[in-house]
Amino acid sequence: MALLALAVAIRAADPSPIARLRLMVFDTYQLLSPRSYDPELPVRVVHIDERSLRRIGQWPWPRSVLAALTKRLTDDGAAAVAFDLVMAEPDRLLATEIVKWLPNDPAAALITEEIGKLPSGDVAFANAIAAAPVVLGFIATNDSDILPALHNGFAQAGDDPRMFVPAFRGAAASLALLQDQSKGSGALNWVPEHDQVVRRLPLLVRLGDRLYPSFAAEALRIAQGATSYVVKASGASSEEAFGTKTGITAVRIGRIEIPTDANGQMWLRFTRSDPRRIISAARLFDGQVGRSEIEGRIVLVGTSAAGLFDLRTTPLEASITGVEVQAQAIEQMLLGNHLRRPDFATGAELVVLVLAGLALAFVVYHAGALWSAVVGAMVLIGAVAGSWGAYKSFGLLFDPVYLAVSLTCLYLATTVYRYLQTETQRMRVRDAFGHYMAPAMVDELAAHPEKLKLGGEMRLVTLMFCDVRGFTALSEKLDGEEVTRLLNRLFTPLSDIVVSSRGTIDKYIGDAIMAFWNAPLDDPEHERHAASAALAMIGEVEQLNRGWADEAAARGEPHRQVRIGIGLNTAVCCVGNLGSKNRFDYSVIGDGVNVASRLEGLTKTYGVPIVAGETTAKALPDFACLELDLAPIPGRVEPIRAFGLLGDAPRRLLPEFKLLEQRHTAMLAAFRAGRFDEAKGLLASARAAAGAELATLYNLYDGRIGAQP
Repeated sequence: MALLALAVAIRAADPSPIARLRLMVFDTYQLLSPRSYDPELPVRVVHIDERSLRRIGQWPWPRSVLAALTKRLTDDGAAAVAFDLVMAEPDRLLATEIVKWLPNDPAAALITEEIGKLPSGDVAFANAIAAAPVVLGFIATNDSDILPALHNGFAQAGDDPRMFVPAFRGAAASLALLQDQSKGSGALNWVPEHDQVVRRLPLLVRLGDRLYPSFAAEALRIAQGATSYVVKASGASSEEAFGTKTGITAVRIGRIEIPTDANGQMWLRFTRSDPRRIISAARLFDGQVGRSEIEGRIVLVGTSAAGLFDLRTTPLEASITGVEVQAQAIEQMLLGNHLRRPDFATGAELVVLVLAGLALAFVVYHAGALWSAVVGAMVLIGAVAGSWGAYKSFGLLFDPVYLAVSLTCLYLATTVYRYLQTETQRMRVRDAFGHYMAPAMVDELAAHPEKLKLGGEMRLVTLMFCDVRGFTALSEKLDGEEVTRLLNRLFTPLSDIVVSSRGTIDKYIGDAIMAFWNAPLDDPEHERHAASAALAMIGEVEQLNRGWADEAAARGEPHRQVRIGIGLNTAVCCVGNLGSKNRFDYSVIGDGVNVASRLEGLTKTYGVPIVAGETTAKALPDFACLELDLAPIPGRVEPIRAFGLLGDAPRRLLPEFKLLEQRHTAMLAAFRAGRFDEAKGLLASARAAAGAELATLYNLYDGRIGAQP
């Protein structure tokens, strides 16, 4: 409880290391699942790059060049042209500026007089701006008292947003001549984090006592033809603030509403830098950019050339241009695919921490370390999964790290005892099931013992009986030690096949194995796993016989082939720990067990190694199965449909098997309909298709047909 109280107090204070861990988690989420770039979005970036500098000349360019660039973008139908540039000084390439450096002589005076008649580059640029939907950027700063031109209005709902947004004295802005002709003006600022990574972008800033929009917001406003912003803050209708001034919640720009944090900043959901977003200014001037790349789009103009120092770090990129950050912000606003750290996030995290800590303390006191570890682990997994799910599905940012660190302190206090208790329980499970279940299933039961239901329960299971053919005659020629060695060599690989296919070995009955599937753990494909195991067991016996034959030949002795028969049946049976209080086994009982045993006996009658019941066969539509007979079962009034399992899915697709299936099915239909002459002819064709594999079965039907009057 002391640790929990301390943890809550530290989180409430939110020191820098805790905040940094939180940001690292959010960065990791973006690395794992960044926003996908959609080239159809109406946003493009014109880069003044190295190629452009080679094409036009060194930076800064004459304002007449920027005027030409603006006109080109306007003529191509740009919805907004936003300059991520601050042009605070007059054009240094103005003719009037150049002549100041000419020699003071009569010839120079004449030149000065003539040059003074030339038009100003700033005027040309201002004229181009006046005819275009241009947005100019400014940099808010505390080193200036200049207030840029404001081209928009603000409507507010709730508390005054000026109380919450980043505040500055003034700004470094472009020339008033340019500002006056522009349609919009916005702040290029971002609020640095401790590591200088851009994660959030303010939509609003305060200069002096006036509210200004951000550069990205202003570009979006101009593109929509909107005239003002609507700022929602605490105290507004539908905004729960519980009497406190909690800050801004959203900013509406035209038809688009952007959720923000309390300071009016939007969390950025980045994409990887994509060249499809970028247009080189040189390509524009060379006429290599089609109108479709400009028309109806918001076009941002910025620098990317080395040495111009407009580079930023994001959670995804070590270095991208600042103008591309602005472009990604606009894309995010258009998509509505936002990240949000809700107002209630910190409170919710504290509530979860307190409740989880109290629950863990309660479990430690009442149930011991084992359950406290389980509860702690579940809370940690749930916190991480919930945080990731909230990010992935809803773009919500919740911090799972601090909860994990805090609860781990309580969790570690019971580690040793939890380990001892857990190992004790696992050993009990391993002792009970280790001899007749797959190690993976034993491990699963050991990790989740609640899956093991003691006592009996009715379950749908697939049962297997596997018996050695002619074992009595075989064992008469061997002594006891040799019989034991033979069965061990036979049962070891067969048992491995059963348990590796998620089966449970019930018991060994002399020269027989009884096994079942779908208990104690659920196995939705228990029929298929049992059938695959049966086929693998037949194949394993064939391989063993080859080895035994080689060994017998080396000794100069004859080898007697070992054969097995397998019966499969699917039925609802009682499964559980059966026996007495002092001695019990995990076993299965029911009529289905008797049927499986009888089906195994029918393998001798029909001469096939695997006989399955109807329910099992119906669950194996892609296996090579053939109906054998309506077989009588002692103790049952009605016969059951017995099927021969002849192969796996690949054999089912073979043309030879499809031909056999067609002829066999036709023969059975004719026989059961009493068309014995037809059945006899079909029997001959089926026998030809089957070869020796079904000789015993077809001899049986041949005798039945011959016995008909």
